[in-house]
Amino acid sequence: MRLLITGFDPFGGQPINPSWEAVNALPDRIGRCQLDKLQIPTVFGAAARRVLARAEETQPDLILSVGQAALRGAITPEQIGINLRRATLADNAGQQPADEPILPGGPDGLFSTLPVPEMARAIQAAGIPGQVSYSAGAFVCNDVLYTLLHHFRGSGTGVGFVHVPLLPQQARPGEASLTLEQMVAGLTAAIEIL
Repeated sequence: MRLLITGFDPFGGQPINPSWEAVNALPDRIGRCQLDKLQIPTVFGAAARRVLARAEETQPDLILSVGQAALRGAITPEQIGINLRRATLADNAGQQPADEPILPGGPDGLFSTLPVPEMARAIQAAGIPGQVSYSAGAFVCNDVLYTLLHHFRGSGTGVGFVHVPLLPQQARPGEASLTLEQMVAGLTAAIEIL
């Protein structure tokens, strides 16, 4: 199975993004999945277009995007993407939409086509904090999830999204974080069941 897996470039003044650090550190093969790793920009619209362009080239069976979720202490597969763009800080192109639809007239929400509860349980079984999330927010992560789910509806290509916490070197005192090794182990466990 071909798995296109993506992580974001740094944003918000951070020198690194744990999503890309974790994706880049994964092996090239996990279980029955051959991984194609792609870094995408933290930019509304452009991130999803980059994924769609690679998918057009490689025709993956599955697409899993990974993003950063500060303040979360677990690896969280996302259950749903919503048709909304809302940014409390600007993306890397300076865009800061306020309550705009991603796709005017599109469905309010679309559910992941990957086995989200099973992925969360696999992460937990690997000894890593993991849980299902029911909100991918309304920033670029959600933008990618919703756009891909809409594009691949009924196609047979599985689409999902996973948020990872900050790395310890990013977190302020008292903020939740996971080590890179924990993120790799958790993502590996989630991918192994796909």
